This record gives sequence, C-alpha cells and structure tokens, in this order.
Amino acid sequence: MLARLLLLLAGALIAPLSATAAERLRIATYDVDLSRDGPGLLLHELRRAPEPEVAAVIAVIQTARPDVLLLNQFDHDLRGEALAAFRALLRAGPEGIDYPYWFDAPVNAGVQTGLDLDGDGQTMGWDDALGWGKFPGDGGMAILSRHPIDAAAARTFRTLPWAGRPSGPPPPLDALASTPLSSRSHWEVPVILPGGARLRLLAANPTPPLYGTYGLNARRNDAEIGLWADYLDGGTLRDDQGRAAPAGPGPLVLLGNLNADPVDGAGLGDGLRRLLAHPRLRDPLPESAGGEMAATASHRGAPELDTASWAGPGNLRVDYVLPSRDLEPLGSGVFWPAPGAPLADIVAAGPAHRLVWIDITPPGP
Repeated sequence: MLARLLLLLAGALIAPLSATAAERLRIATYDVDLSRDGPGLLLHELRRAPEPEVAAVIAVIQTARPDVLLLNQFDHDLRGEALAAFRALLRAGPEGIDYPYWFDAPVNAGVQTGLDLDGDGQTMGWDDALGWGKFPGDGGMAILSRHPIDAAAARTFRTLPWAGRPSGPPPPLDALASTPLSSRSHWEVPVILPGGARLRLLAANPTPPLYGTYGLNARRNDAEIGLWADYLDGGTLRDDQGRAAPAGPGPLVLLGNLNADPVDGAGLGDGLRRLLAHPRLRDPLPESAGGEMAATASHRGAPELDTASWAGPGNLRVDYVLPSRDLEPLGSGVFWPAPGAPLADIVAAGPAHRLVWIDITPPGP
C-alpha cells in the first residue's frame, strides 16, 4: 500500500513539475469554479490581488503547465475581458505560463426559456434557463492553448435541439423537445500543432444530474454525454454554423467535467458507459495519491481515479481527458497531492475539482 501511494505521489507531483518536452503534448481539463453571482463580478475580482481560491487555481495551472487547457465553470463575457485578465494572472511571476491562443463562445447557461421548468409557477428563475445560471454566460467554458487554434473551423452545438437525438433519454416535457440539449455547449475545436498536424478537442460540461423537477437534470446529463458517443459513432450533427456533418477521422481528445461517475453518484450512467467503452477512445485512467487517501467507505469506484471532492456526495470521478486510440499516451494524472505533500494545502484551498491531465505524443501531419 505504501509503495503504491509513493508511486501515485510521484505521478501527481513530479510529472506536472517537469518541463514539457518537445516530443510531449500535455492536455488538461480543470473545473476552476470561477462562476460568480452576476455579470462583470469575475472580471472585477480578477483585476485585484488574487483571493486564495483564485491564487490556488493559478498555482495549480502554473505547476501542471498544460499545453492545452479546457476551463470549466468560467464566466463568459462577450468581449472576453475576464478571460484576458485570467491569462494575465497566469503569465505573472517566475512560474508564469503564457497562453497566446484561446477559444470561448456563448453558452446556454442563464439564457431564459420563458418556460416554468422547475414547476414553481414562475418563468424567470435560475432553473428556468436553457442551462442553470443566474445570468447569460454564468459558468461557461474556455480553451487556452500554447498552439494556434483554428477558430474558423471550430464547430459549436449550443443550439442543437434535444429532440431527435438517435439515442439517450428523451426530454421529460414536450415543451423541451425543441430547446437545446446542451446546458452550456458542445464544442469541436481544432488545435494546430508544430509541423501542421491538427488535434481536435471535443469539449463539454454537461449539467449535474442532481436536482431538477421531472428528473430533468439526470436525463439531460446522460443525453449530453451520449451526444458525443452518437457523434463518434458517425452520427451527423448540424452545428451552430449551419454545417451538417459527422465526426471526421483523425486524432482527437474528448475532455471536460462531465458531472458523471462510472459507478457512483446520481448519474444515469448509460451515456458515460458508452463513451468510456467507445472503440475510438481510450481511457488512460489518471490517478492521484490524494484521491486514494481520501477514499470514502460508501463508494464503489476506485478512489485513486476520483477527480472531485464534496462534503455531500463525497469523492467522485467526474472530470475526463480521453484521447483517441490513434494517439500514444505517455502519462496521466489527477493533480491531487496527498495530505502533507507539497502543494496539498494550496490545492485544498481551490475548487472542489482537481486538474486532470494526460501527456501524449503529438500526432504527425
């Protein structure tokens, strides 16, 4: 047991501290929980000296040093000012890291439907939005990259209707049939690597399966995850740009906070099981010493694979970085140090989610 913990500790700390080699590409997802109570509040906060939670997020990213990073739960604004301020914080200091390329786009969170989705007799509540949110852009997504992003070739599926999906649970209300499936959005974003090779990112942050009248959130979470399985199966999807096409061939990485655990938690699980078993993907099973040592007796899943810790549901594996099978994985991990290890207190001061990373050999052109 002790030897295993030491091995996991080495993977969680030594690998992120090492410089990224030319033959190695590090890709990560991190739910940073930078969602605030109103528009502009995150920008105001990021322009001040960082609070402990923000400082912890910055320290984790600067230590892990991913080449490509998906941020979940980061408030979106139309001018990208909060994201610019965040990138400036990442550049600061002796350990600063620069992300000259980025991608962000509107999300459904906080956009009102005009429907009473929570059954409280009102139509303007947070639960009545296309995706739960206090304002448009609440808890959005963003991609940061050290390599160019082909934004013109990106596909977003924010407006794709729930009805008509080839598989997965249907909406529990007829009124939801024509509303978008994505609680935030689904993105396919190409990154251009040195030498001209392209790596496509499939990014999403489905709604948590908890709460929700009529079982809405559990059904929607499963359907949002299953959408990627349908796409990888060859299903044709019409994107927000009006292009109808299936997922093309070539290397890709599917990543994000999927808000679902393979065996524990409140998720329905069908969509996630399809995804983890999909023949186009491989699961590198990132581990951490901190997750293993924080194991709770009530959970059935392997605790070293957990990626988030909450007081209520406990520890779960909900954040994923899944490369396609034509990519060679070189290593992976969950940035969750064991108690008493370097950075453990900093990580604990940050969000409930931990950064999850994989290293791959960059694909050739």
